[in-house]
Amino acid sequence: MHGGRGSGRRRSSRQIAGKSRQGESRQVQGQVQGDEQLIAGRNPVIESLKAGRRISRILIAEGSRGKPVDQITELASTRGVGLEYVSRDVLDQLVSPGMGSHQGVVAFARPKEYVSVERILEVTERGAGRPLIVILDGIEDPRNFGAILRTCDACGVHGVIIRERRAVGLTPAVAKASAGAIESVPVARVTNLAQAVEKLKQHGIWVAAAHGDATKAISIWDADFTVPLAVIIGGEGRGVGRLLLESCDFVVSIPTMGKVSSLNASVALAVVLYEVLRQRQR
Repeated sequence: MHGGRGSGRRRSSRQIAGKSRQGESRQVQGQVQGDEQLIAGRNPVIESLKAGRRISRILIAEGSRGKPVDQITELASTRGVGLEYVSRDVLDQLVSPGMGSHQGVVAFARPKEYVSVERILEVTERGAGRPLIVILDGIEDPRNFGAILRTCDACGVHGVIIRERRAVGLTPAVAKASAGAIESVPVARVTNLAQAVEKLKQHGIWVAAAHGDATKAISIWDADFTVPLAVIIGGEGRGVGRLLLESCDFVVSIPTMGKVSSLNASVALAVVLYEVLRQRQR
């Protein structure tokens, strides 16, 4: 997120009144500086600190207690990150509704950086197990993307590849929905997914698209997921694009028994990935 850069100059500073832990009234800078991003929520902030993300300061709502808050305080102290104790109203003003609950904690950090496809391939070579990569063709809902990253982290995915246009990126809302998984799953953003697919194939990775409407789709129960694999999931409502489908080695579908023939993108990916894990652990 590049707050305040659209006009070519930084927004004017906005002062938000707050209080210190000792109760003394003071002014707290509530502006996102330059290209900083907000990280809202206890787990996302903890994982950002653990991952070594560059954080300039952390705001904590007065009266916040519990193990996660203690952990944030300890990690911030270790890394030399400043803490400010403010009223909960301050955090309410900072965090937009789309980012979800701030849980009394907000951090100001440098944006999460993307990696290259080559970097993800390096991770597959060094990582444990056979390569497992996820490709997202036009996911636009930040909550979906965040849930996908969370599932990818749980399933040991080596990296995620997204397209640059008409797709959500690594935004604060995605970070919040991922519950911190954004810090552990490498994400590459490319202008051409078809070219990225060809690059994966050159490295011996099989590419499968989850697309229930394809005429030659095979059930995930019958597919061989023990090979080095990249799984493509399409965007909400549109599915996987024609050119990508044509570049895949095979297409799979998820059997359903109800009247609704399709699943949410993040749910569909979770079903596929856990079938991949099941087959690989046999």
